[in-house]
Amino acid sequence: MANGFLMKAVGIVRAGRQEPLDDGWDEVPARIELDTEQFGAEALLGLEQFSHVEVLFYFHAVSTPPETAARRPRGRQDWPKVGIFAQRAKDRPNHLGATICRLLSLEGSVLTVAGLDAIDGTPVLDIKPVWSGFLPRGAFREPDWAKELMRAYW
Repeated sequence: MANGFLMKAVGIVRAGRQEPLDDGWDEVPARIELDTEQFGAEALLGLEQFSHVEVLFYFHAVSTPPETAARRPRGRQDWPKVGIFAQRAKDRPNHLGATICRLLSLEGSVLTVAGLDAIDGTPVLDIKPVWSGFLPRGAFREPDWAKELMRAYW
């Protein structure tokens, strides 16, 4: 197994949220500014045809060590203990985040999105259009605790 690899951010989040609070992420739109030394506006050509984008990012402000085992989501004793790979917490291995956001607008090399759960200054690693063909196929299931956790998230 490889010991590591280098990644370069494609852009940065500029948002009204400064703290990684757990809920209410739809309330504040976020801008993603591409790194114009690497990408021009042409890199976004055609993206305006999509309603949603998937943003992969690095949780740069997380100061806790990555979780590698199991825990109760948000520390709630009424929720089951589950492994880190059965939840979407920010203190996960490699501190990687992935969120499907509504694309609100494109202007030059800047995207404005809603529903991006990343704070101001977050490095963006990739941006992908959401295609229906990549959404879950067949029956979908999730535990009740996950549904409850997400009630106020957006």
